[in-house]
Amino acid sequence: MHSKNRIVLLIVVMLFAALGFSLTICIDPGHQKEADLTHEPIAPGSETTKAKVSTGTRGVSTGIPEYVFNLELSFMLRDRLLEEGYDVVMTRESHDVNLSNIERAKIANEANADLCIRVHADYSSDNTLKGFMVIIPSSSSKYTAPIYEESRKAAEKIHASLLQISGIKSLGIRVRDDMTGFNWSEVPVLIFEAGFMSNPEEDVLLSTSDYREKLVEALVTGIADYFLTK
Repeated sequence: MHSKNRIVLLIVVMLFAALGFSLTICIDPGHQKEADLTHEPIAPGSETTKAKVSTGTRGVSTGIPEYVFNLELSFMLRDRLLEEGYDVVMTRESHDVNLSNIERAKIANEANADLCIRVHADYSSDNTLKGFMVIIPSSSSKYTAPIYEESRKAAEKIHASLLQISGIKSLGIRVRDDMTGFNWSEVPVLIFEAGFMSNPEEDVLLSTSDYREKLVEALVTGIADYFLTK
């Protein structure tokens, strides 16, 4: 983050704190150690259901489970956001949990989060595919129309910030209307797909502390830029 922007944001956060307000970020480290394949409604009142939560993918080179990567990166993001003066709520802080996607959305709702970041890595049967993407809820869905605009704004700022990392590849900002965690959310939300664990080179890259630090700094900058426009 540019020093000027950081100073402005710190002043804003301090003013909010003095007035009894704070900016709250909910971080949802995707997946968990044991899947829960029982079903839950994809949206409030919907007859369509999906599995509550899966274990995610696994690195083809490193063997690191996605649920482990997600939590490790989320802890790094949490610590940096706390340093910047945000309040942070985590949906999970261990692997041995059983939290459905509805329950994760409700944690962010109950915290009245100003933004929810769902942290994931990706998989494809095409092992040449690589790059990060940001996924947001749909503007045309009745479940997510109220949170679309702010989710989009946050995604655009975060996406622009991530593009400043040298050599990084973007697969863009994508819209989904079939995500349980989106459809049950009452607060702005996005999914950060950090890269493809099915790509041998990117899987190794995602395991390095240097690259993880770059991703986290870019996320923090993007989050700050989003709040500075509100």
